[in-house]
Amino acid sequence: MSPNTSTRPSVTDEVVRQANAKINLFLRVLGRRKDEYHEVETLIAPISLADEVTCRKAQKLLLHLDDPSLPAGPDNLVIVAALALAEACGGEGAGADIEVHKRIPVAAGLGGGSADAAAVLSALNELWECNLGADALGAVGAHVGSDVPALLAGRPVVARGRGERLEPAAVPPLSWVIVPFEFRIRTPEAYRWWDDDGAKTGPDPSPVIEAAASGDAERLAGLLFNDLEEPVIRRHPEVGEAKSALVGSGALSALVCGSGPTVAGLVASEEEAGRVASSVPSAIVVTSLG
Repeated sequence: MSPNTSTRPSVTDEVVRQANAKINLFLRVLGRRKDEYHEVETLIAPISLADEVTCRKAQKLLLHLDDPSLPAGPDNLVIVAALALAEACGGEGAGADIEVHKRIPVAAGLGGGSADAAAVLSALNELWECNLGADALGAVGAHVGSDVPALLAGRPVVARGRGERLEPAAVPPLSWVIVPFEFRIRTPEAYRWWDDDGAKTGPDPSPVIEAAASGDAERLAGLLFNDLEEPVIRRHPEVGEAKSALVGSGALSALVCGSGPTVAGLVASEEEAGRVASSVPSAIVVTSLG
């Protein structure tokens, strides 16, 4: 036996998942709910930008992050997700050593924390042999965070309610250029700004869903919208400047991602994305996954 054989984990001792960020092709806010959340409609597409999550068997629950600005304790959605799954599996004392390699900017409207939580639910469902189906795992995810069920789906979906009611959406891969910022916006802040400003609910999103399904980037570009965008730009004008910079550099259209502050520009092709990104500081080329 090789000296390293005994230390090499078996397939069931370690599970690795990609935690893909997301873009909202539209985000429609319908109003505040009695539970203090907001009723929304949104078309969510995972993108190629992703964190990497590794879960290993352990005696207790441990979390290792390579971003020291993030909490590693019970406030982290990864821990919330692990505890929720342990309870759903009937093993509240289940342990795991969880390692998260961050690539998605934090509190950027790209769903990084929710993506990590979704990846952990998927990985631990396998590692702990819970054998929960997609619907049961999605129900656990809904208790963890609003975007978690959609990111568990691993494909474009229309999400409604607080994000727990999902409908598959047909969205072929599209090229985007995203511009993140160093400052962060917490999701509850952006929704509070929408309330404070008396902001309006956007139009019927059916044309966006149909245009996205066609894969026609030019047709889709004129239909993208985000109800949280105006309140965010009102408080952070530099976000609006990034939108203008993307369009001025050749993007077909641009909008704020989720609760911001990241801005995403839709472009006609991957080649065009490279040209646009080279003209806009801090820009990153990504692809939405169909």
